[in-house]
Amino acid sequence: MCEFCTKHGDGKIWYKNASNFSRDLVADLKRRKYIEGFLETTIRDGFATLGRLEALFRKRGRLPDSVAGRMEERAKAEHYGQVLPMEEVRELVMKAETVIRMPCACRWTAQKKETRCCYGISYGPDAWYEGIDMRYFGKMPDGGQELLEREEALRQMEEMEEHGAIHTIWTMITPFIGAVCNCTARDCIAMKTLAGIRVELMARAEYAAVVDRELCTGCGLCAERCQFDAISDIRGEGRDYASVDPFKCFGCGLCRRACVFGALSMRLR
Repeated sequence: MCEFCTKHGDGKIWYKNASNFSRDLVADLKRRKYIEGFLETTIRDGFATLGRLEALFRKRGRLPDSVAGRMEERAKAEHYGQVLPMEEVRELVMKAETVIRMPCACRWTAQKKETRCCYGISYGPDAWYEGIDMRYFGKMPDGGQELLEREEALRQMEEMEEHGAIHTIWTMITPFIGAVCNCTARDCIAMKTLAGIRVELMARAEYAAVVDRELCTGCGLCAERCQFDAISDIRGEGRDYASVDPFKCFGCGLCRRACVFGALSMRLR
């Protein structure tokens, strides 16, 4: 069981613990203040910090352990994510009372490009996302939050996965769970942090990809889709096979979707 499940799961996987979506957590004044400043202090300032740390990483080849440790601990306390395969996303979204779609803060901050791939989910009448000031995206204070039916939200996320989106779930002052994001390693600040300075601001999924060698043809499509460099080719018995490194694998399921032969599946770690 992962650290987050031990601390926040109450005997379950942490994001399946109903108390982490509770009304009492939404009403917490510290959390409301954090949400009000989230886009500027966590996203905008986070990109600026990442740029400085990438320069330090390139110069030294690594970050001081104390710096990386503080970043990870702060993320776990404030805004921490975990990769989810699509079936886990479906289970969470179908239990939500409301679902809204809004612009991706990472893409807007980095590119001033509006891409609607973040989904706020609420399990009660008090929706956390009502506190976000949408003027950050050049909109009215409460504009740009598109209310969706649950099945429509899932259909959109399935389509995004087809185009390479990785599903992640995020806290807004841990352990409260607020949103499912659908982004890529090229655009997501957490994934860019992982690739650029080797600091993990999100957890691997509870699942990892597994290869069925009997079905694998060694075509390489899965490796092309993997954004975590977790899949390589190996040769045995005169054939090529895909091989998944379970430590590098974040369990997003993109390789499974890419495999036309059904040789990849997701299994609990």
